Amino acid sequence: QVQLVESGGGLVQAGGSLRLSCAASGSIFVFNAMGWYRQAPGKQRELVASITSGGNTNYADSVKGRFTISRDTANSTVNLRMNSLKPEDTAVYYCNADHLFGVRYWGQGTQVTVSS
Repeated sequence: QVQLVESGGGLVQAGGSLRLSCAASGSIFVFNAMGWYRQAPGKQRELVASITSGGNTNYADSVKGRFTISRDTANSTVNLRMNSLKPEDTAVYYCNADHLFGVRYWGQGTQVTVSS
């Protein structure tokens, strides 16, 4: 059973930075892609950023130029560096992974709160 464990959320002032990490219980080579989603109160979960096994990245327009997703295959982690944070970035952030066999896994979520 794959487990994804997020860390790094917290409270930060607008303009600040945070780094989220997602640690997988096994090798991340079994995933076609991994990514970060977020869900704000009263809103649908939305894709923030994703990275494929080949290293291709994709970002939501709202975070382009501010967020950077990366993989650390040696430590089976996917990281999200978030700079120039805005109050509208406040949400629960979820790590996800799409397994080669077609199963999608989710982490438990980590809260990010950006104060104005």
